[in-house]
Amino acid sequence: MSSRSSVATGREFIALITVLMGSVALSIDLMLPAFPEMRREFGMSPDSTQVSWIVTAYFLGLAIGPWLYGPASDRHGRRAPLFIGLLLSVVAALAASIAPSWGWVIAARFCWGLGAAAARSLSVAMIRDRYEGTLMAQLMSRMVAVFLLVPILAPSLGAGLISIAPWRIVFWLPAAIGVILFFWSKRLPETLSLDMRRPFTWVAVGNATKEVLTHRQTISFTIAMTFLFAVMTTYLASSEVIVEDVYGYGPWFPVIFGSLAVLLAINSLNNARIVQRLGINTLVRRSAWVGLGTSAMLVAIGFTQHGRPNFWIFFIALALVVPIAQGLVSNCNTAAMIPMPHIAGTASAIISTISTTGAALLGSLATSQFDGTVRPLVIIIALFISIGTAAIMIGTSDRTPGVV
Repeated sequence: MSSRSSVATGREFIALITVLMGSVALSIDLMLPAFPEMRREFGMSPDSTQVSWIVTAYFLGLAIGPWLYGPASDRHGRRAPLFIGLLLSVVAALAASIAPSWGWVIAARFCWGLGAAAARSLSVAMIRDRYEGTLMAQLMSRMVAVFLLVPILAPSLGAGLISIAPWRIVFWLPAAIGVILFFWSKRLPETLSLDMRRPFTWVAVGNATKEVLTHRQTISFTIAMTFLFAVMTTYLASSEVIVEDVYGYGPWFPVIFGSLAVLLAINSLNNARIVQRLGINTLVRRSAWVGLGTSAMLVAIGFTQHGRPNFWIFFIALALVVPIAQGLVSNCNTAAMIPMPHIAGTASAIISTISTTGAALLGSLATSQFDGTVRPLVIIIALFISIGTAAIMIGTSDRTPGVV
């Protein structure tokens, strides 16, 4: 058996796809411990939330990027667009590392997100090429669990690197990893067969877009993904300033952030087991109701002690809510893709663009509401989960065809 065939059918295929997706998370979480240094170097106030744009710009690139790759990959296959995206990520990371101004950093981060979108969206498309239904959901959950381990290590790794090197090392390391992934990805097989390829024309893209936007199951779960993913972007952009300014635990931020990431990974592994037993339909409905209940509890806690509740009580409540939202994101992504095997690349691009753009902008809006307490955060998280739950109920209604 050739090495290419073994990659296609063996563990290396799954490992490489997982690492590709994990590299996207690394390029977010490695930045967080460098926020204080960024504020000082670019003349921001110590509590400025402007620094959160390093996350927002990256997510906006992730949102737009799939349109560079999805339709093209449905026409030409997955490999070539993936290679282009990886190269763009490396170049943008290096550009950020030499940026003389904050505007340059943000522009580089946006381009970085454009490149990283290839790894994110094409990984989903390649999984959809090879798997479907509950099996796809299981595999996605396991991969999500593995790359969620990245946030456990990334903040501590970033803090450690900053302690021994210039803070811009948080840009150098992802660039080096991108180079490694570029060469490793050459072992990937082409997962899109010739008979499944579609013409890359505006008419074809328009027809595919219309199909995605008018399919009740797909668009309902896409809307749900948007608001549930916004819980994650809000948490990512707000966590450092809340830990530092509300509670004064800045030096402990990597440990605190990593602890919640452990719960995210455990929840995703548990999700992989449960989805096989319950199916996506039942699991997302039950999880959504649990998310509503825990978010209501988070709001109640957040309004105690004038918006500065006991840290450990608040952290435990947050550690219940955020993993539920993250678990729902991966399941909603699977459910949205189930009816779209014939346009997996374009569908993945559309779904990713809507959910990531919406989540990035909603997360940025939420972060801008910071008032020195946790009250804006808990209200916004509860609102996002409520809207996501409503969309899930529509997407899993008895009249919706195709839900597993």
